[in-house]
Amino acid sequence: MTSEQSETIQPLREDVLESLPELNLIKSEQLRNKCVDAWALALSETEFKSINDIKGSGNWDSPTMKGGRTQATHLRAVTVMAVAMARALEEIVGPLGIDYDILIAGGLCHDIGKPFEFSPRNHERWRSRPQASGLPAIRHPVYGAHIALTVGLPEAVVNAACGHSREGEFIRRSLETTLLHTADKGFWQTMTVAGEMESDETDYLKF
Repeated sequence: MTSEQSETIQPLREDVLESLPELNLIKSEQLRNKCVDAWALALSETEFKSINDIKGSGNWDSPTMKGGRTQATHLRAVTVMAVAMARALEEIVGPLGIDYDILIAGGLCHDIGKPFEFSPRNHERWRSRPQASGLPAIRHPVYGAHIALTVGLPEAVVNAACGHSREGEFIRRSLETTLLHTADKGFWQTMTVAGEMESDETDYLKF
């Protein structure tokens, strides 16, 4: 990494740590740092300077949360929901072999591809010639897997990035990704029913 790249990335790393305090729940320092690296890289490839600059919606063209809530709100809530669900299950049925570091890392990084998919600059290019590269060219689960692999995140976290949404129907979701998929879908459904979205549309949740 050049000194210029380092100067660009460091403020992004600091923002990631501030935006996602649940990173501190990850016991492995190496895994925690790679999560920060992943988000800093994803942001650096777009015009976004913060996770909080990314609108709080499930897809680029789906309803947005009310109250100025952002992607950080979603990432944090899904992570906390998945951990709570996992702990409740294990309390009742006994140990299930859940890796909580992977669960937390996967929760915080499951939408790592959204900066690319949500980038206004990318959309301007795609919309000008959708026949050339599609619209969007790549959905966030697939691009998220690319980012996760690029920074060296474990395959289990890559599975969460790639498998939490409809792309997960074509692979086998891990235990942790299954919990995250359930929490992710539940988050958007609950926020919609609670009237906390700009629209009550739910078609995008049919996966």
